[in-house]
Amino acid sequence: MNTIQGDLIDLASAGRFDVIVHGNNCHCNMDEGIAARIKSAFPEAFWADQSTGKGNRTKLGDYSHAEIERQGDLPSLVVVNAYTQYDYKGKTRLVDYEALRSCFRRIKQDFSGKSLGYSRIGAGMAKGDWGVIASIINEELQGENHTCVVLVPVAAQAAGGASRRKRR
Repeated sequence: MNTIQGDLIDLASAGRFDVIVHGNNCHCNMDEGIAARIKSAFPEAFWADQSTGKGNRTKLGDYSHAEIERQGDLPSLVVVNAYTQYDYKGKTRLVDYEALRSCFRRIKQDFSGKSLGYSRIGAGMAKGDWGVIASIINEELQGENHTCVVLVPVAAQAAGGASRRKRR
């Protein structure tokens, strides 16, 4: 897993990734966190989510996606709505580790050889353990070019720019 600091949406728009992935709930709710930002920047991803059954538990471990045309000569971008959690609110852990594993296994099958970007899926509002999540992602995407983008607040970006590190 490569890890960089920056803004996943800005990097995707600029052509850094072929595919970006974000964790989504099964209730077609993209109103908070990175999902809200993706909904705003790439409404096609929201429409893809809306075309699935609201509250349909069978989506867990699967995904919907949208192909986004980018500016200039850049190739299209695929935005993956990975159904890694059933609900979007609650006091306990919301991310389902087996659903996360299933999503990334399928993403590898469907997008092998592509440059993949994602945020810290399931470790924020979904209350998951990033150590567990990162291990699952690394196992399922072994051999692929994949990068976790850790959001840096605008003030911190202005002060120090983006940094890179690689973990195995």
